[in-house]
Amino acid sequence: MAQPTTVSLVLGIGGARGLAHIGVIQWLTENGYDIRSIAGSSMGALVGGIYAAGKLEVYAGWVSELERMQVLRLLDPAFGRSGLFKGERLMGVLRKLIGDFDIENLPISFTAVATDLESGEEVWLREGKLFDAIRASIATPLVFTPFRYGGRMLLDGGLVNPVPIAPTLNDTTELTVAVNLNGPVESRPPSLTRAPIPEGSTYRRRIHAFIESLRYSKAKTPAVPARGILDIALASMEAMQSTVTRLRLAAYSPDVMVEIPRNACGLLEFWRAEELIALGRERTARAFSASEH
Repeated sequence: MAQPTTVSLVLGIGGARGLAHIGVIQWLTENGYDIRSIAGSSMGALVGGIYAAGKLEVYAGWVSELERMQVLRLLDPAFGRSGLFKGERLMGVLRKLIGDFDIENLPISFTAVATDLESGEEVWLREGKLFDAIRASIATPLVFTPFRYGGRMLLDGGLVNPVPIAPTLNDTTELTVAVNLNGPVESRPPSLTRAPIPEGSTYRRRIHAFIESLRYSKAKTPAVPARGILDIALASMEAMQSTVTRLRLAAYSPDVMVEIPRNACGLLEFWRAEELIALGRERTARAFSASEH
């Protein structure tokens, strides 16, 4: 019996689109690929770290049950601080669900990528508590506050390396598979029905309005909606990250590239997990089929 093909897996940034990473991993493991190494930025670090800890199906089951209001309840406001949310509530829930691990003891090599706030340097987190490294890597400017780790104040790894192939360059695996969540825009499927927001919850309504402001307008909508400061800041950051991604991929080309359309869902639409997991599976199958021709 042939040995499974060994893989270094690179998981990119993209907010809720990162749930597609679950489908990518499921397809790879079901089709005889042995993931030996993972490097991830932001949501890629979160999904990749949970898989490296052997708990991906636990996380997939949990996130697939999330509803819109449950997502809102995971967001703890950081009043008067350097971001909208502290991220402590989310990390607490995940630690309870998954358990915390030391990165250096994981059965799979794992690197979470972050950005040093002071120097702008790319930081590779390969030791210490798993969820501390993940929290640093997901510290999206404006959304989550920066996170102090190992004496450094860190931000989202996607600012400097949205699809971090470099940490895998010394791996001895047979294939490098990268997942880019900022793929070309495609016509979007119909949005899921929006759940009503309960009456009498002013704070929840404000958070809901913020999340709705992050949604991408449909490709065929004739009217151009007004954009607020956050819309413009996040759209600008994503444009910058797309440019950085192209430059990085020109320097380090993976063996297989899986691309998820950047308009597949909004930044915080984590209630669309099943749809996004299925998309990840489908696009991985498509990428491997194309690589064989």
